Amino acid sequence: MSSIRIARPRRFLLASAALTSLVTIDMPAALAQQLREPLPAVEVSAPQSRKQVKQAGRDAASARRAAARRAVVAPAASKPVVPNAAAPTPLNTNAVAESASRLGLTVRQTPATVEVISAETIREQGYRTVSDVAQGSVGVIAGDNPSEPSAFSMRGFTNSQINTLYNGIKIGPQNMTSRIMDTANLEAVEILKGPASLISGEGAAGGAINLVTKQPHTGPIRNEADFSWDSLNSFRTYYGSGGSTNVQGLDYRFDVSRSSLNGFADDTNTKTLDVSGQLNYRISDSLKVWGAIEYREDRSKAYWGAPLVPVAFSGSHATSGIVSGSYFNRTDLGAITIDDRTFSTNYNVLDNRNVAQEVWLRGGFELKLAPDLTLKSQAYAYGAERSWFNNEIEAFDSANNQVYRERFYVAHSQRLVGNITDLVWDANIAGFDNRMVTTLSSSYLDFVRPGAANFPNDLVSLVDPVRGFYGDLATRQQTARIDNEALSFEDRLKLTRTFSLIGGLRVEHIGLDRNSTDVNGLVNAGFPFTKDGAPVTGRIGYTWEAAPGLTFFSQYATGADVSANNIFLLSPTQPLDLTTARTYETGVKHVLWDNRAEWSFSAYDILRKNVYAAAGGQTLNIAGRQESKGLELAGSIRPIEPLKLWGNIAYVDARYADYDFAGGSFSGNTPPNVPRVVANAGASWRFFTPWPVEVGITGRHVGDRHNTDANTVTMNAYTVGDVYAFVDIPRMVFDTVDQARLTFRVRNFTDKRYAIWGDPFYPDQILLGAPRTYEISVAFKW
Repeated sequence: MSSIRIARPRRFLLASAALTSLVTIDMPAALAQQLREPLPAVEVSAPQSRKQVKQAGRDAASARRAAARRAVVAPAASKPVVPNAAAPTPLNTNAVAESASRLGLTVRQTPATVEVISAETIREQGYRTVSDVAQGSVGVIAGDNPSEPSAFSMRGFTNSQINTLYNGIKIGPQNMTSRIMDTANLEAVEILKGPASLISGEGAAGGAINLVTKQPHTGPIRNEADFSWDSLNSFRTYYGSGGSTNVQGLDYRFDVSRSSLNGFADDTNTKTLDVSGQLNYRISDSLKVWGAIEYREDRSKAYWGAPLVPVAFSGSHATSGIVSGSYFNRTDLGAITIDDRTFSTNYNVLDNRNVAQEVWLRGGFELKLAPDLTLKSQAYAYGAERSWFNNEIEAFDSANNQVYRERFYVAHSQRLVGNITDLVWDANIAGFDNRMVTTLSSSYLDFVRPGAANFPNDLVSLVDPVRGFYGDLATRQQTARIDNEALSFEDRLKLTRTFSLIGGLRVEHIGLDRNSTDVNGLVNAGFPFTKDGAPVTGRIGYTWEAAPGLTFFSQYATGADVSANNIFLLSPTQPLDLTTARTYETGVKHVLWDNRAEWSFSAYDILRKNVYAAAGGQTLNIAGRQESKGLELAGSIRPIEPLKLWGNIAYVDARYADYDFAGGSFSGNTPPNVPRVVANAGASWRFFTPWPVEVGITGRHVGDRHNTDANTVTMNAYTVGDVYAFVDIPRMVFDTVDQARLTFRVRNFTDKRYAIWGDPFYPDQILLGAPRTYEISVAFKW
């Protein structure tokens, strides 16, 4: 593997900061004259239905304990300049997804499968966390294992094989840096399926999920506030405000949310706080500068799952339909079950804690250099402090019929700075409209990871365990310094009014400097060391609008990620193998019936080689290949004004191949947390009474999954549903409020008991889904 260095990041960051300061503070007179010219509009050519779609004005504005939290960084994505977006459609394919392309394309113009879940959908469906949003998406499942919360699975890939982005910026692999996040401050969640390294960098073998915070708009100030409470005594509060100020050209956005979500297990709770704000200042028609700041905090008393227990031991307390199969790790459990006496049992120690504090600073500018040339630059800084102090293992020991527990501690101190600069060129090449974006990005990560050097353990009873305390703690330290530079090109060439070629190429350099010390502070053998990698990834595809509103697409795309599980934990003897996944995908997107109906279909084939995977315990094996083939279908329709119907279904056949190791083979087995079938459906009816009332129901089916590569334990398929009703209260009741909505919701109304997630590195326990809960909420806009 060759090593490509584009620029040393600190020099690049200093240069980019100087550029930003020069443009925003000391504009030359000659350039100021040029700034009076307007910015060129970004073409968003939404398909035309039989009636021309109206353009709505967009608001302008031991092995695994270690593997629980680990880090690698990719650069940020600049937000595209899109002055106007087309009118909403049932599947929201007129939205622009910055995580899918830098070209400012709508979902329907992008040769890939992309979902954009808007804030309105999030509110209507009652999605409280990012994991809830993912659960309602096509073919995506999620789990909030405390070691790696907001974990996702889609198209046969899980955890760090899916990039999680924050406003287009990657801070590290999902299974190390993601946290439980409330949705209140989000404008949208974007989900890009399949290898996606062109936009989001290393780690996106399975796709990317981008969390977009609410943005300022130009116009009258609008305010909103929400409050909710549920039968577990959880509550959420939120306030947001945005609009134009008295200063010409200055728009703002401010949001603050607070939540306290109680778990169904004893003494479990997650508290979150999110404060975010942004200012946009249009100095002239050709120059806009902006700045944003965000503070996030979460504190949890964690639930780590219910232990697998022998059917023979549980007797009449054995359950069916949650898990099945047999299990051997510490001891041979034989046929296993979840004991109904453990549904709400918390085996964590009394002094447990999961805590994270995060701060974001972002700022940049958009500048027109010429009528067809635009420069955009964004600088960012991110800091995080995280810690885990828990009993993380709870394994039933059949030798003495007790639960073996083991403690674990780890902390992160993370600092990240970076810059991403785009040059957007609109041109006409031989009579064909063409847009090219050249992107240069760089980041520098400093990561300090104090961790446990000893792991206190004990045995407790299965029922009513004495929880006790953590005990003595000895620590050791690991560090990582990661340089990341990337140069990428993306282009869209319109060969005809309806047919476009879209492609791109990304050359990325990753430089790793690592050190590790023992409990006495002495450097371990082989440390410190330095390694480099240089993945080259890209995409080529087309879109063809065969008829108004009917778009066919195909693509070939590649993505790179670290084969040895995590770049931060590479040992001196491991190669820095940045393997490449590839996908072939084809599909169709269709909006019809004057925007009252929409459907999409895609078929894909993904191959990833040289895979390291968890072998059903605290070890890693080399799985030669991971193959994934599948189909996805989604649709939504409003046949008459009061009625809305929607649904989606995904089928995936994901398997390992050439996965052989001493003592056996997992070839042909399915990766953990990958169901063959995931389906969602919903319906609602609106009564147009003086106080309009809407009632709705949603359902979700998730097929069988396994918790390890061994595939000996099955988390059984489940189907759950929610029901809700809301009433829109007219303005005459609250004279100063434009909109008020009162909502009542029942989650999991059948009170289904089911397994929602299994961690392959903690295979002795299974996370259970929440039982039936009742929720009431009220929302205001004025």
